[in-house]
Amino acid sequence: MKPVDAVIIGYGWTGTIMAKELTDAGLSVLVLERGPERDTATDFDYPRIADELKYAVRGDLWQPLAGETVTVRHKPGEIAVPYRQYGSFILGTGTGGAGAHWNGQQWRASPNDLRIRSVYEERYGKKFIPDDMTIQDYGISFEELEPYFDHFEKVTGVAGTAGGNPYEGKRSNPFPQQPLAPILSSQLFAKAARELGYQPFAVPAANSTAAYTNPYGVRMGPCNLCGFCEGFGCFLYSKAAPQTTIIPILKGRNNLKVLHNAYVTRILLDGSGKLATGVRYIDANGKQVDQPAAMVVLASFQLNNVRMLLLSGIGKPYDPVTGKGVVGKNYAYQMVSSTTAFFDESVNMNPFMGAGAAGQQAIDDYNADHFDHSKHGFVGGAMIFAGATGGRPIVQMPLPPDAPRWGSGWKSAVRKHYAHTSSVATMGSVMSYRDRYLDLDPTYRDAHGVPLLRMTFDWHPNEYKMTAFTSARAAEIVSAMKPQRMSQRILKPGDSYDVRVYQSTHNTGGAIIGTNPSNSVLNRYSQCWDVPNVFVFGASSFPQNIGYNPTGLVAALTYFAAAKIRSTYLKTGGALVHA
Repeated sequence: MKPVDAVIIGYGWTGTIMAKELTDAGLSVLVLERGPERDTATDFDYPRIADELKYAVRGDLWQPLAGETVTVRHKPGEIAVPYRQYGSFILGTGTGGAGAHWNGQQWRASPNDLRIRSVYEERYGKKFIPDDMTIQDYGISFEELEPYFDHFEKVTGVAGTAGGNPYEGKRSNPFPQQPLAPILSSQLFAKAARELGYQPFAVPAANSTAAYTNPYGVRMGPCNLCGFCEGFGCFLYSKAAPQTTIIPILKGRNNLKVLHNAYVTRILLDGSGKLATGVRYIDANGKQVDQPAAMVVLASFQLNNVRMLLLSGIGKPYDPVTGKGVVGKNYAYQMVSSTTAFFDESVNMNPFMGAGAAGQQAIDDYNADHFDHSKHGFVGGAMIFAGATGGRPIVQMPLPPDAPRWGSGWKSAVRKHYAHTSSVATMGSVMSYRDRYLDLDPTYRDAHGVPLLRMTFDWHPNEYKMTAFTSARAAEIVSAMKPQRMSQRILKPGDSYDVRVYQSTHNTGGAIIGTNPSNSVLNRYSQCWDVPNVFVFGASSFPQNIGYNPTGLVAALTYFAAAKIRSTYLKTGGALVHA
């Protein structure tokens, strides 16, 4: 095959950002996307896309688990079993990746999220952090990333209120769009929160408020609160996705080629193991192809990034017994709770009017280190928010715990509660631990005979304490909303991680950023310490998880690295940070 300057693995948010940045710099770029090609006009047209059974239940836009999945166990020494049916999290595939069917909450990280270990040690002392907790600083400041948060907000047309979140880091510019008016459930939440002394604000939403043209000249349309965001492509060009913000300007570029249904099995290295020479993939016809490249950009989903590094022998695999090694280290997830309010029939929520993030309200008082943790005995926190993403008839039917689950009783309960119910959620951070990690499964393989990724994960006491505290604050707000009754779904000590229950697709870690090769896979510019012509982008770089949606931070880290690649790496090559 003819060599290229750069090969990009994956065509979601980070893959499309890097495709633009590298082709702008004049490089010849080949993108290898494992899934099919998808675009708005051809694949997300209305009314075809508004099919809850096909997309939100059967997952037509998701990675098919029959061909490749992950295996899961709770602790080392157990036998992992395959994740065979979607529940806890969703894996994207095809053009846009998970960015095609996300909800659109687009947060910046809190400044103290990026230096979490230093913040807690300075404020509470080193002993406050449990011995088995392996959290660490990014080695990048919020101030360094702020211009890239700002740029991505403009690219995606984020709607929000500058200064609305009193805990947000200093911003250089307001949000590019004003938020949509809060829907009724958010209005009730905001009123109750203010009465309790909080400062509620509009959730930053990559759901366009009005007709909007981004810095690349791509035009988005106004959101109409159709209720079909998560699990669906946006037929109105309103929800920011690679298809609606970046890909249109990439089409027709002579120095960019995109191959779909191209399944990469490894990154190829030279004899020294210190230089990538290209990638090996299986094309749409089942043929194995070796593609030479001067630079490799790994831009697939977090779990897939880690698996590719392990399969390729890049970096030392993590060993939980010794604590040595870095690839697979610090896997983390999120802990989510929900408090549901059931009102009488005089309070009509119109639940079918919703969007992934537009119209939602939140408080950030109990996230990150925005409050004094000294009396509570846990690290981290949660963002608390309210709103509705829709009222679809199959999976968006909240009922009281004692309601019948089948038959005429269930129908009666649905009729009673469907239009008069709202929910408040906590999106909790999860710390990293010595015994929570990713490696290759010794038994199970994918459809091509390649080992699957194995996840070893369960909750720790810190997270039970965190969710108990933040969920109690959510319950106080819901109580102030004055419903007839309320219920709460919360994980408690003794509840193990359950792959059957959806929480979020915010999986992080395994190929983390750090300050030196002993504590990380990547340097501050997302460059592999061991193989400097390999760059890795995605939430796999997070040393621990945050109490927000990760997309804004993922994109900011990508643009930050892209700027350094263009200004320095393309001229000099080699390591951008010397250990």
